[in-house]
Amino acid sequence: MADVRIRELSKSYGSVEVIHEVGFDIPDGEFVVLVGPSGCGKSTLLRMVAGLEDITSGRISIGDRVVNNLPPSQRDIAMVFQNYALYPHKTVASNMAFALRMRKVGKAEIAERVNRASEILGLKPYLNRYPRALSGGQRQRVAMGRAIVRDPQVFLFDEPLSNLDAKLRVQMRTEIRELHQRLKTTTVYVTHDQIEAMTMADRIVVMQAGNIEQIGPPLELYDRPNNIFVASFIGSPSMNMLNAAIRHEDGKMWVDFGGQRLMAPNRRGTEDGLDVTVGVRPEHLFPAAAGLPGQISVVEPTGAETHIIVHVMGKEVTAVLRERGDFKPGQHIHLAADPSNMHFFDRRTGQRMN
Repeated sequence: MADVRIRELSKSYGSVEVIHEVGFDIPDGEFVVLVGPSGCGKSTLLRMVAGLEDITSGRISIGDRVVNNLPPSQRDIAMVFQNYALYPHKTVASNMAFALRMRKVGKAEIAERVNRASEILGLKPYLNRYPRALSGGQRQRVAMGRAIVRDPQVFLFDEPLSNLDAKLRVQMRTEIRELHQRLKTTTVYVTHDQIEAMTMADRIVVMQAGNIEQIGPPLELYDRPNNIFVASFIGSPSMNMLNAAIRHEDGKMWVDFGGQRLMAPNRRGTEDGLDVTVGVRPEHLFPAAAGLPGQISVVEPTGAETHIIVHVMGKEVTAVLRERGDFKPGQHIHLAADPSNMHFFDRRTGQRMN
């Protein structure tokens, strides 16, 4: 196992720069998830760590080695792809053993490693099957087994669950997390699914347009997003955003939503009249006798929760309610929030106001 250090890493295709001098460290044994919308550069960054993309500038170190100019085979990494990449004419055992045979590893050691990986992944009953006789989840386990037998310093996962159905994705992300807890191998995992990121990561790296917006543990990003982009991207349903202005009267601070007001805790740097964007998580909104008036447009009962989408101040706002109520489309309602659960962002810069 080893740590990974990324320093001022850039990637350009001709005159188009897609990664802009990013840098961060991944300690030995940590599970880090790169997350962001399509085109943000997360897969390109992963492929540069793997050696599948050339580096325009910067430095990547794995353990005590700078690997910029090393081919993938010499970086001591193992990569699991979205499309499994299994040989259809080889059995499960042969697929898992192929890379070891190419490295001239002895037969006894190959058998031992394949047997160990198949036990970890529950593949022993399928070792003599061909990929066509396996389910999607089983094929993904074989791809993971092929990575495990190499006993690498770093695992790299490139959206490995995208081809699976919803139920199987939940099962597989649990299995991948359990695998990491057992092996303690440094892992870099790419996904566009922020639920995967929240449930699997020790730390999350949020990317947008080739830049890193924020790095931190999942709950830190959820509770204290650095900017509007992170606040909107992390969390499902996403954070509600409403434009407002700060008002101070009689030593109290109010948030003025164009004539409708909610009290808020006093904060530094929030002078009277300042234009802000106020963020509130859906689970922190609740019906109240006094609050922001709106009209329900959609009611979504999920069983454990009820999601109501409300038109408020010309925008759609989502509230997630634990208690069931008799809500109907077209119904008028007032929504309020605990002031301590409001997030304030500078409307000009999009940055969090502490």
